[in-house]
Amino acid sequence: MTFASLLAHAAEEGGHHGGNVQAETFWIGAVAFVVFVALSLVTLSYRNVSNRHAHKAEAYTQKHGTPTPEAHGH
Repeated sequence: MTFASLLAHAAEEGGHHGGNVQAETFWIGAVAFVVFVALSLVTLSYRNVSNRHAHKAEAYTQKHGTPTPEAHGH
């Protein structure tokens, strides 16, 4: 079967669509919504991370002093 005849055959089959398009494509939106919610939960899990170990940061500052902006590494 040549490429041109394959395209012609695919074009013929594409015209025969039976069923409800909205019902068939509902799952694409449902999967996208579930992925969005999962990624939102991952993002929310990083809230307030910098304050979870404030006691360690305070202990480091007392031991080593306040770092200068030049020593920040950026």
